Amino acid sequence: MALKPLAIHDLAEAVLACVCEALDQVAEDLEGHPGCPTCRTCVVPGQVAWDGCEDPCDGTGAGGQLAVSIARIYPSTRFPDLDREVRGVRGCQPPPTTAAEMVITLLRCAPAVNEHGCPPTCAELSDAARVTHVDAATVYNALLCCLPLTGSRRGRRFVMGEQRIIGPQGGCVGIEQRVTVALPGCAPCPTGLESL
Repeated sequence: MALKPLAIHDLAEAVLACVCEALDQVAEDLEGHPGCPTCRTCVVPGQVAWDGCEDPCDGTGAGGQLAVSIARIYPSTRFPDLDREVRGVRGCQPPPTTAAEMVITLLRCAPAVNEHGCPPTCAELSDAARVTHVDAATVYNALLCCLPLTGSRRGRRFVMGEQRIIGPQGGCVGIEQRVTVALPGCAPCPTGLESL
């Protein structure tokens, strides 16, 4: 069975909603912590452009940018082996597992040099580090809790990948979390493609 046409996009949307909900929950629990970015929360194609990490566009809510993208999709003969080798695939018969590597990127404003040319204070840097570290733990925990629920009754298989602190660059700093997810093959091959 092949992948359903929306299998990848629906997964990305589910992960985005889960992470956003977790960020809002942490904001309720930790005074002063920003929640899910109000204006820039989206599934994006390809690499994430650092379009905005400033205060929210409407003046209320949380600033920043939360994006989910797909880095690659590949066949895996033994998930979570994470191999890219296709062995014995013929016609429309997919490998036992198709894997999607997802990238969750969360950006916030980074402290910057002030109008007098002075670098950020240690207190400003420490506050930004606290936000980044809380965001990192929140995104990681959200994926551990939500991903199993996006699959079948037995849960979706996934492998947590690397999490990196990214930036500061262009006034932004944040985290990038990678996770590789097994996609279910559920759709029949389109008629006529079997003979190609």
